[in-house]
Amino acid sequence: MLMPSFRKHWNVCASDIARKTHNPIRSIVENIVVEPNPNKKVIALSIGDPTTFGNLIPPKEVVEAVQDSVASQLYNGYAPSTGHEMAREAVAEYSSNEFVKVNSKDVILCSGCSCALDLCITVLAREGQNILIPRPGFSIYRTLAEGLGITVKTYNLCPELGWEIDLDDLKEQIDESTAAIIINNPSNPCGSVFRRDHILDILDIAAHYYVPIIADEIYEHMVFPGRTFHSLASLSTEVPILSCSGLTKRFLVPGWRMGWIIIHDRQNVLEAEIRKGLQCLSQRIIGSNTIIQGALPKILRNTPQKFFDDVINTLYSHSKLAYNSIIKIPGLKPIMPDGAMYMMVYIDLQCFPEFNSDVEFVQRLLMEESVFCLPGQCFGCHSYMRLVITVPSDMLEEACQRIQEFCERHHYKTAKISRKNGFVNKILY
Repeated sequence: MLMPSFRKHWNVCASDIARKTHNPIRSIVENIVVEPNPNKKVIALSIGDPTTFGNLIPPKEVVEAVQDSVASQLYNGYAPSTGHEMAREAVAEYSSNEFVKVNSKDVILCSGCSCALDLCITVLAREGQNILIPRPGFSIYRTLAEGLGITVKTYNLCPELGWEIDLDDLKEQIDESTAAIIINNPSNPCGSVFRRDHILDILDIAAHYYVPIIADEIYEHMVFPGRTFHSLASLSTEVPILSCSGLTKRFLVPGWRMGWIIIHDRQNVLEAEIRKGLQCLSQRIIGSNTIIQGALPKILRNTPQKFFDDVINTLYSHSKLAYNSIIKIPGLKPIMPDGAMYMMVYIDLQCFPEFNSDVEFVQRLLMEESVFCLPGQCFGCHSYMRLVITVPSDMLEEACQRIQEFCERHHYKTAKISRKNGFVNKILY
């Protein structure tokens, strides 16, 4: 017999974490409700997925490694929550160099780099504490932290300095409740690559205030000619660093969901609790994709350097194409990237008085020219838009041409003075 119910009606509520979790990009983009121009095919410069248009694909060595993993029948079951030992050894070998030696015990495999960031934020910060994130910066940092009741504070990047960190602003944001600093290098959305000296300055600040770093380095090694990628861990023996990366971008396989955390802790600052905490948190996801784990040693060891070089050359060529086209458009100022897959473009809204914000500019660009870029507000940065440069070159060229035509139609051009019937009139053309 059923006992009398202590509830009189259905009352199913979302948890605090669910209610606090939101994605700034989704909330902004979903409010852009205009229809594209039906007479022009949509060109999406908004999607940070290098595989979208089929012009960038992984090499045969990577595909064959996965085929071998499946055929072996060895990776159909569960793995240890932190990953198979041979897969972690492969990541450790891949991530080691003359400046830093990684051991497999320092590696935790995750379901993509976003999962790695989630685990790092969760293990380092508690409700009521704060983390520092870049502005402009990838919105998922805020999404992951605020859902847990962690306050997000931003430090500024300087566009006039190639998006280097405003170090004075970074120092000002640190307080007694700061649990971690997130450093994204190379950067999404800026495409910046930090100089070695600049990274050393960042590390000095972290060491002075005893604040650990979460290094989002998913675009590691994706740098253009003339620039060099320096991992944060390769330049510090003092600051504890949780480095997050994965296959996603460099190997052109975001859907395979293979990321990792590397614990860099030469002074054993994190030894007591953080390692154990990460292992416990990894048990919540019950490990990452085992088929890809089985393929990791071959992927990381056998992918030819020519593949990486070809991808970089393509992205560099595309970035120059976009920059050289947009720099000629009055009212827009592109900032040439040094790596990754993105370009930020400043919109001088005074030149376009019809639009009150970058969101309105991007909305009308989509409506009139069927070119979709993400407004800077998605990354906490007003009066900018982000272009993805992975689209085929002919599409990118067409998109830039459409952007130029759009700007020419809406630009507030130099006022001419004419005298008519004794009056002075400003003619806007």
